[in-house]
Amino acid sequence: MGKLEGKVAVITGGSSGMALESARRFVEEGAYVFIMGRRQEQLDEAVKLIGRNVSGVRGDAANLDDLDRLFATVKREKGKIDVLYASAGWGEAVPLGEITEQHFDAIFGLNARGTLFAVQKALPLFNDGGSIFMTGSVASVKGFPGYGVYAASKAALRSFARTWLNELKGRKIRVNVLSPGPIATPMQDQVLDEEGKQMFESLIPRGKMGRPEEIATVALFLASDDSSFVNGVDLSVDGGMSAI
Repeated sequence: MGKLEGKVAVITGGSSGMALESARRFVEEGAYVFIMGRRQEQLDEAVKLIGRNVSGVRGDAANLDDLDRLFATVKREKGKIDVLYASAGWGEAVPLGEITEQHFDAIFGLNARGTLFAVQKALPLFNDGGSIFMTGSVASVKGFPGYGVYAASKAALRSFARTWLNELKGRKIRVNVLSPGPIATPMQDQVLDEEGKQMFESLIPRGKMGRPEEIATVALFLASDDSSFVNGVDLSVDGGMSAI
């Protein structure tokens, strides 16, 4: 029997990278998974890759109407949620002095606002004893130049987790943050050039980027009863980068 046998999981930003690999792993472990992504073609490819026990819902996690449609689909098809992996997020380097309102609103609108409302809108469907976790970032504790807005938006998730686990303790719903270091994903290719990748790899003790499957293993841990006594943590999965 799989570690998520009979469970229903929802993953925002689930059509690529770390979240897609996590969705695939969840299904292997017995879950039915709903993945949300913005681009229909990519979403269709993700559903095809996973192959079974998965539904794709097109939408932007920063758009509250799209979130309503996601959870209406979950309610109609399964009627419950056991795991929410709020993974949708985005960032780019803009240094202090060049930050615009548009940059700030876009980053916080998806990473903080979108995550908050994804969690809030999921709660009516949540089974007691479920697991909520969010994609943070080691950037929130490292202070990389240019990533101040992104880092702050991810630091907000750590604060959310502290508050929400207290508010949800009566329902025994756990809330955690999974904070990756640099991971080789399609999104990374969009925001880092080769020089940037080499810079980040130089900060990782093993000298190599993380892989999506290394994040999926930890996501499975947080989703399953293996982490039943883990609550309110910001779990760095970064090869030791934030420790040195």
